[in-house]
Amino acid sequence: MAAAASVAQEVAAFIAQLGQHLSPATVAAYQRDLTALLDFLDHHRIGDPGALDAALIRRFLGGERSRGLAPRSLARRRAALSRFAEHLMTQGHLDHNPVTLVRTPRVARDLPRPVDVDALAQFLDTPHDGSPLACRDQAMLELFYSSGLRLAELAALDLDDLHAQRVRVLGKGRKPRQVPVGRRADEALTTWLSLRSALAAEGERALFVGARGNRLGHRAIQQRLRRLAVTRGLSEHLHPHRLRHSFASHLLESSQDLRAVQELLGHANLSTTQVYTRLDWQHLAAGYDAAHPRARRRRDKDES
Repeated sequence: MAAAASVAQEVAAFIAQLGQHLSPATVAAYQRDLTALLDFLDHHRIGDPGALDAALIRRFLGGERSRGLAPRSLARRRAALSRFAEHLMTQGHLDHNPVTLVRTPRVARDLPRPVDVDALAQFLDTPHDGSPLACRDQAMLELFYSSGLRLAELAALDLDDLHAQRVRVLGKGRKPRQVPVGRRADEALTTWLSLRSALAAEGERALFVGARGNRLGHRAIQQRLRRLAVTRGLSEHLHPHRLRHSFASHLLESSQDLRAVQELLGHANLSTTQVYTRLDWQHLAAGYDAAHPRARRRRDKDES
């Protein structure tokens, strides 16, 4: 059992390191995944960190799959194990990362369908009663769609993050970025800020507050969006990620600037943006044919 404690100590040290630069929710997810690994190791009386090899990792993930863990959850388990294995390498327990030799089932890309441009415009333009809460909700809706924010990014906004026609957000991994704020969102925010003091508690710095004056939480924002979709007659389920996806899809359709959309969304890799916006080969090929000089020459020659 002493050996098993050594693995537990390494997990504790690893989680402590993650807590220095990742969000509490992300750290908690790593904690759950690695706790499952510790339970597995304890059951099989395996305590030496150096015993983590590809065969052992396959046994663990295979057992997780057998008990019904979904492909997406298995992929997350594997990602957590891989990062933990890298930690063990830095501590001298492993000379390579065994998780790289293990594969999990492919995860289906089930992205939300963007809301139709006209339907979304009609939804956003629906009149409201002008109360502080209604103006707050309108500002949140406009900002979600105007700037493509994640739920956590919008909920974490403080008053100091707002600047002239732009907002500073902290993305995944607490990576900051600046995103523009459109005219309609800017107008909605100005209206909300003129009424915010009627709700906000003294000293509260959150941009969006609830009826009790404190920062509006994730669940409350999600509930408000669902309720607004019903009361405003939008015949589709609405949630923050769908507004973000609509922002990316509509912007890409208009601009065809994949790099700009990548920067606005805060994606580290271009491939993430391609999947996020449902780009396919035909779309990329059309952009190539329209922009590349050699492609244009060939097309012009064929047409002549």
